[in-house]
Amino acid sequence: MGKEGGVLSSSSLTDSYGRIMRDLRVSVTDRCNFRCLYCLPETEEAADFYRTRYDSLRNPNPLKKIERVWKPRNELLSFEEIERVVRIAVSLGVEKIRVTGGEPLLRQRVEELVGRLARIEGVKDLAMTTNGFLFGTKAEALKLAGLRRVSFSMDSLDPENFKKMTGRDGLGEVLAGIETAMRLGFESVKVNAVVIRGINDHEIEQLAAFGFERGIAMRYIEFMPLDSSRSWLREMVVSGAEILGRLKARYDLVSVESANRSETARRWRLRGGGGGEGGELGIIAPVTEPFCGHCNRIRMTADGKIRTCLFSLGEHDLRGILRGAGTDQELATLLRGIVWEKEDRHHIGEPEFVQPERTMSCIGG
Repeated sequence: MGKEGGVLSSSSLTDSYGRIMRDLRVSVTDRCNFRCLYCLPETEEAADFYRTRYDSLRNPNPLKKIERVWKPRNELLSFEEIERVVRIAVSLGVEKIRVTGGEPLLRQRVEELVGRLARIEGVKDLAMTTNGFLFGTKAEALKLAGLRRVSFSMDSLDPENFKKMTGRDGLGEVLAGIETAMRLGFESVKVNAVVIRGINDHEIEQLAAFGFERGIAMRYIEFMPLDSSRSWLREMVVSGAEILGRLKARYDLVSVESANRSETARRWRLRGGGGGEGGELGIIAPVTEPFCGHCNRIRMTADGKIRTCLFSLGEHDLRGILRGAGTDQELATLLRGIVWEKEDRHHIGEPEFVQPERTMSCIGG
């Protein structure tokens, strides 16, 4: 029901290319307690790494000076506002909600929001992506609130390398968070690793072994141009094909077919292994093998902007309508119009590519 008491239209969120949006990523904060190389490379170690890479590649591109300005609290959407947008999106056919950040567990009482979203009729999948550092303090409350799946970002199993990649000595806390998620019986526990040439690509096989030993789905993600210092270079990308070749050289893998054409990961499991996603390996290769043609995702930033692609150069404001006199029907109409204009693809690697102003931490993964 809308604010005015009318029933929202049941028409779906369809873009001009025929793609139907089923997945909404909801960022709840732009703040993060890590400074990862591929997102917020603000440590001296990160700067040294990139300078060394530039020198070796004879690339004159300087590191961009970072002016960090976090959004003030009053500019972030309230839980009530987030719930309202999600409810409207679900009425238009969205089925999957993922809570993201920044680091979502930095948002106070985030388990309350999870509970609100879990109670919305029509939400079939409620997940969260976290760096895991604080997960142990919130895990039971999140599970009780209705969180079904959790994905952890963990790019290295070596404490020193982990610190170099994240700017924080926190591997122990992340590993403990993963173990807690397994113990509590979340429907799905995944670990995501962004692979960067020259820093953690030597750990590809070790990360796979970590997943196999624990029955955890391991996901490898290509390094994308979403960092705050504009330091990304194509030469630092370890392609999905290279990752797969390395894994197949170590393990006897068989492809896992999926009925979901919009799935971002290509997946494999050990030959003779059991079914289900536990212990699977997946590769997400948006740079070298884009999956834009089947994309069914939109994103909402913590300050209430809708983005139709990670690499969108424009955003669409919902906060003004949410805090004004806008009705649910008006919000639904706006969402339909925004989705209709969704880009056909990103342009990474093309001459006209322009990196978006917001980093991954401000967009939401």
